[in-house]
Amino acid sequence: MTRRPFNVLFLCTGNSARSIIAESLLNHWGEGKFHAYSAGSHPKGAVQPMALSLLNSLGLPTEGLRSKSWDEFAASGAPVMDFIFTVCDQVAGEICPVWPGQPITAQWGLPDPASVQGSDMERAQAYRDTLRALENRIKVFVVLPFDALDRLALERRTAAIGRMAPDGTEETTL
Repeated sequence: MTRRPFNVLFLCTGNSARSIIAESLLNHWGEGKFHAYSAGSHPKGAVQPMALSLLNSLGLPTEGLRSKSWDEFAASGAPVMDFIFTVCDQVAGEICPVWPGQPITAQWGLPDPASVQGSDMERAQAYRDTLRALENRIKVFVVLPFDALDRLALERRTAAIGRMAPDGTEETTL
């Protein structure tokens, strides 16, 4: 049986750094089995230049990345999501739109690299740390045995991935 790619939406408040990085990473590591999107509850309207620079430096996809509202994905005709992951703590507490299709949701919160104050080197390190944490989680996510897991098991596993330490250590049993 041929299955369409899983649609995954990464949410954050501003949709300018973390969710954008996650979208690019999943579209890269998902190898056609996933189609990643990102959006924000209060989008900034522009992607953080340091996020784009980091993605470009690693040869990760950046085409089509833009800061946008989550309303685009709750509207009629939008792709139906299979999974929705919040990558910041603030958006996790907001009242979200009703998502068509009852996607599996999980909280994958991480600190915002765009809020780091300091030298360019310190700020760039914050972006690299965020990318590494998201990449660790996404690499675990893409190898889940989706066909062998029921909905409850997928909910538990995606939630456990969100509890992984940012450096990938101390992983929760999946």
